Amino acid sequence: MENFTVTVRNLAKDDTSINQTNHKLSDVSVADGVRIAVVVVAAYIAAQMLSDIASIKIGLVAGWAVDMGTFIYPITFTLRDVVHKVLGKRNAQLLIIAAAVINLFMVTYLTWAAAVPSDPEAFGGPEFSMIFAPLWRIVVASIVAEVISELLDTEVYHWFVTKITRQRQWLRVLVSNAVSVPVDNVLFALIAFAPITLVGTDGLPWSIVWEIFVVNLVIKFAVTLLSLPLIYITPDRNV
Repeated sequence: MENFTVTVRNLAKDDTSINQTNHKLSDVSVADGVRIAVVVVAAYIAAQMLSDIASIKIGLVAGWAVDMGTFIYPITFTLRDVVHKVLGKRNAQLLIIAAAVINLFMVTYLTWAAAVPSDPEAFGGPEFSMIFAPLWRIVVASIVAEVISELLDTEVYHWFVTKITRQRQWLRVLVSNAVSVPVDNVLFALIAFAPITLVGTDGLPWSIVWEIFVVNLVIKFAVTLLSLPLIYITPDRNV
């Protein structure tokens, strides 16, 4: 009888130890998820801001006109999908709106900074004003395109994982981006560069707008393919 009692006590201790271990593992998993979420959210907002500023310049890449923010911006779609995966649909939507507000604040501040009279003895004042004067049109185009396309991306991603399958994570990113990226591209190219005057800035000839649209679309899908592995940096969760 004494041996039986000792055995029961040992089993109880083992159960307690297992529960404590599982609890610690759960805490580690949650902590890792929080750290990943912080990094991804920061990367998303940084990519948004960098692409807005870089888009002021229209460069020639292999002889084709392309706004230079195009090489950074497409990764935001995959980063949004990672946020959706880690934090859920509502938080992904909140991030999209928060990024739009931050971009709006950025362009407001830079516009004010460009309007402040420059110290005549300091370098770069007039150049700063010339560079950032067209930023309003770029950011307005970016915000409109971003909010519409990335909210659409959210809905398509959510539909895929709830109605189609939670398997093949790379496919959920590919499908959602295949819908949202062209929408973003059309809105951004037309609002930012169409040959009409908006927010005090003239546009570009239609031939260049079309060139920007085509090249941007190709680059955005290429970046989408390259960024697909990012969806695997964290375990799946309920959306």
